[in-house]
Amino acid sequence: MGERMTPADVAFLLRETRTSPQHVGQLAVFRTPAGGFDYDRLVRLLEERISLAPRYRQKVRTVPGHLANPMWVDDPAFDIGYHVRRSALPRPGTDRELLEFCARIESRLLDRARPLWEIYLVEGLSDGRLAILTKTHEAMVGDDGIDLAQVILDAAPAPRRTVETIWMPQAEPGPVALVRDAVLEVARRPLALADTARAALRDVGTTVGRATSLAGGVVSAGRAIVTRPVVSPLAAALSEQRRLAVARTRLADYRAVRDAFGGTVNDAMLAVVTGALRGWLQSRSEPLRAASTVRALVPVGVSDAVADRGDGGYGGTPPGHGDGEWSGLVRPLLVDLPVGEPDPVLRLAQLRYAMASHKASGRAVGADSLAALSGFAPPTLHALGARAASGLTRRMFQLVVTNVPGPQWPLYASGARMTETFPIVPLGPGQALSIAVSSYDGGVFYGINADRDAVPDVAQVAELIEESLAELVAVAAEASNPRGGGRGSAVRR
Repeated sequence: MGERMTPADVAFLLRETRTSPQHVGQLAVFRTPAGGFDYDRLVRLLEERISLAPRYRQKVRTVPGHLANPMWVDDPAFDIGYHVRRSALPRPGTDRELLEFCARIESRLLDRARPLWEIYLVEGLSDGRLAILTKTHEAMVGDDGIDLAQVILDAAPAPRRTVETIWMPQAEPGPVALVRDAVLEVARRPLALADTARAALRDVGTTVGRATSLAGGVVSAGRAIVTRPVVSPLAAALSEQRRLAVARTRLADYRAVRDAFGGTVNDAMLAVVTGALRGWLQSRSEPLRAASTVRALVPVGVSDAVADRGDGGYGGTPPGHGDGEWSGLVRPLLVDLPVGEPDPVLRLAQLRYAMASHKASGRAVGADSLAALSGFAPPTLHALGARAASGLTRRMFQLVVTNVPGPQWPLYASGARMTETFPIVPLGPGQALSIAVSSYDGGVFYGINADRDAVPDVAQVAELIEESLAELVAVAAEASNPRGGGRGSAVRR
């Protein structure tokens, strides 16, 4: 008849409000191929491959009286034309117009009466580009969730051969069938309802128990909960609208910083985010002391076996070597970003120390293990990071920073080469800003989601990210070649 939703999936439905949509997004920019790319081609591609992701043809049915968790059931009226949409930007089709369009789309709730996803083909971009924007509800993204990007993207310009399977949806259950199935389930397991409640409490307890703040030493999660929330521009009552900004950087620059100062590429990325937040807070005349920090939740993959290799992935050894398998779990890690420290090298050193404490636990998964997953699934992995954040009270952290590595080779959608990919992570209640990072084909792309009213200057955050990286690269060049003539020296790659 269908599949019962897990307590975690139900929680995402329950916590969603008009001011706090719970869907993850991805903005992918493509170079239009010589043969063109249009709406009909995207629809055909999805029709051929959507059977690889069965959940995308299922919707949520609640059980009368809430006798049991809702069900995932086939949507007999599934209409791919509803979910795949087309839009065009007015000339000249700049990034600013694209981001304004995406912000309006990402602000809207998904229709609960249909499968919980949408995809938009955006035409009319400057320089002959096109974009694909996706929205997927976090309730759909389980530990083995498949994202639409995995379905439509190929590793070569010529699409891999797929055969559209004949889909025969199961009959949608009526209220009587839903109640009968729930009663039978309780009869088979009289303690099923109590077990579900206990499991949910246990999950929350486990999440809180794992949460640690590693900047300047280990701090218990319990103390973080009772700490009075800090008054900050990062905390706000959310409106129903969002603003988006993006930043484009190069992976080679982070490697140069890593090579000059040690640590990992991920450490360098956190240092860049920290420098950008420092500049943004200063622009708002926020008082910063040397010890000022911003507590960020940084989700990390959890290994079933061995410790992180220690170079942060993104090169070094072949993907999948030197790490142990990823368990499919994401651990919420609380890190105090040292925004009060004016020296970029000292900021990086503090973050290296903080993250090294986590790696010493032997549970972290190197970035290359995640990148080696078949297909391309940053939206799915970013969603797992957001799910990890949901188990923690918002008083424990001020923003979420997710970082998901992608493949370092080009990908294509029916011949159109993807040139950029920007993840979009939802805002939690009271959280004015979220930052998501994805690497792909030599680039590192930031997607910054913000409340429209609380952070009208979100574009400045993106600019400061690029400036923060440039500052680190400059000092890395000096450190790598102190006799080579200063900041213009070549950087080791």
